[in-house]
Amino acid sequence: MARILLVEPFHGGSHGAWAGGLMAHSRHDVVAVSHPGAFWRWRMRGAALTLAQATDEVVHEHGPPDVVLVSAMVDLARWLGFTRRFLGDPAVVLYLHENQLAYPLSPNQKADDEFPLCNWMSMAAADEVWCNSSFQLDGLLHALPALLEMAPDEPHTGFLPSVAGRCHVVPVGVDLADVPSRGSGAQFPEAPLVLWNQRWDHDKNPSAVFNALGCLADEGVAFSVAVVGENVRADPREFTAARERLGDRVVQFGFVGREDYVDLLGRADVVVSAAHHEFFGIAVVEAMAAGCVPVLPDALSYPGLVGGWADAALYPEGGLTDRLREVLVDLPAWRARAVGLDDWIRRFDWRTVVSDYDERLEGLATAGPSRGAN
Repeated sequence: MARILLVEPFHGGSHGAWAGGLMAHSRHDVVAVSHPGAFWRWRMRGAALTLAQATDEVVHEHGPPDVVLVSAMVDLARWLGFTRRFLGDPAVVLYLHENQLAYPLSPNQKADDEFPLCNWMSMAAADEVWCNSSFQLDGLLHALPALLEMAPDEPHTGFLPSVAGRCHVVPVGVDLADVPSRGSGAQFPEAPLVLWNQRWDHDKNPSAVFNALGCLADEGVAFSVAVVGENVRADPREFTAARERLGDRVVQFGFVGREDYVDLLGRADVVVSAAHHEFFGIAVVEAMAAGCVPVLPDALSYPGLVGGWADAALYPEGGLTDRLREVLVDLPAWRARAVGLDDWIRRFDWRTVVSDYDERLEGLATAGPSRGAN
């Protein structure tokens, strides 16, 4: 059993669930240091120093780790510099839930290379880089050359092949133990329950979903809707407008605790997304595991999630309203097309994927660091 230090700069939402899931399921001795899931820009700029201080205390209490697993919302190179006197020389893994090279800008954000370069320098400092999906890894490696070629001199492009060779796809584990299975005797309600369960932010494109639902409501299509997920916005005006437009069709609105959320997963019939960006998709994995018929873009990470069920799960660009209408007016047929997807998607259950994490961590602990950016 190896001693693992887990460093999570942004312990909230999917990041917090990932960290907690690994600690709960790993056979290794996992000890964590973390900061709350807030102020992500400050985490990337300043968390290296404060997390290093917290690491010093943990190492003093538990001893030096065999492997360090660092979630990427921090400057790893700086953190390693601050910890060099007491950390020892463990193997270091950078885990990318997302990256700033491929993340879409918010409406109030200007293009800047500060955070993309922070991601790159962290990758160069790590012994291995784990991405949560092939979609993210492929996009990241595609975007890096253009970033590195912007240097006025002493470019980093020569380091890219070595860093790319240390990158691997290691999917997120999802806690599915309490998520119910649909079963073959499921009922077909007259008004199917549509679930939108993503983070309330611009990159999830909630307006497209609400516009589609509004159009179908105007047509008289029968459905109810549950809008859940974490609100990270001070003024989510499109959500308020959608609630008013959809009226009593809205049966749940706003964040719910785990028990109520699991109950909602068991009652929902359709899960819908129109995201502009999705590096993995924990929320839709949960809903598909519960037997929801997916209505997802034929893009981003979604094709990799649904595999052979693409025809039943994915709609083409511009086809959200039409696909959602088809599913709602003939739910039995679409549920039949999605048979088996609920079982297959459970390959992401923590109880399944943790063996991959544990074997990789044990191998790193045994081999030690392969330090260097060359």
